[in-house]
Amino acid sequence: MPVKAPITTLDYELAEEQAGTLGRLGRELVQALAALRQEVDGDLKVRQRLTDRAGEILWMFLIQREAIGLRDERAVFRAYSVPAAVIARMGVMPGARSL
Repeated sequence: MPVKAPITTLDYELAEEQAGTLGRLGRELVQALAALRQEVDGDLKVRQRLTDRAGEILWMFLIQREAIGLRDERAVFRAYSVPAAVIARMGVMPGARSL
């Protein structure tokens, strides 16, 4: 039976950092989606900015999840009730020029 290498201090610290980042981004996503839901009948420009921000956070959250091996984005969309408009904006950089 092969012997597994012990977890090093660096491995532990990296895992701790990944978990902390995932938790922080999850909280930011919840806050961004809540702000967007509160702005249902509000100004269109404000709503677009909130949608863009939520899409950016969603994108970062999914990247962090993938980095630790969690690849099912649909689970995130369901668990956080992510609107289609936010899903459509993930990965889009507002103000960036297209090639």
